[in-house]
Amino acid sequence: MSTIANIFKSLADETRLRLILLLQGRVELCVCDLMHALDMPQSTVSRHLAYLKKNGWLHDRRGGVWMYYSLKKNLDPFLQAQLVLIISALAGTPVCRTDQERLSSYLETKDQSACA
Repeated sequence: MSTIANIFKSLADETRLRLILLLQGRVELCVCDLMHALDMPQSTVSRHLAYLKKNGWLHDRRGGVWMYYSLKKNLDPFLQAQLVLIISALAGTPVCRTDQERLSSYLETKDQSACA
C-alpha cells in the first residue's frame, strides 16, 4: 500500500505532472531542455526529476555535465495506467500546450553542443 501512496505523492505536484507530459513521446530530454520549457531553474527541475525517478517513472543517463531523462520504456502496469490518465486529462490544458510550444521553439533553435 505504501508503494501506491508514494506513486500518488509523486503525481501530487503540478511541476512533476508537467515534466511527465513533456517527456511523454520523446526519446529523452536534457535537464536544460526541460528548464527552458518550464521556465524554471535547474535546481528545481532536477529536484522534481529525481523525485519522479525515485518513484519509478524515469530513466536517466549522464552526458558530460548534464543529465538526460526519459520515461521508462517498460513502466509498471499501474504506472502505465496512471500515465494514460495523466495524458488524457492534462495534455490539452493551456499550461501544457504552452510548455510544449516553448520546448519545441527552444529545440528548433538550440545549439546542439549546449548540452554536450
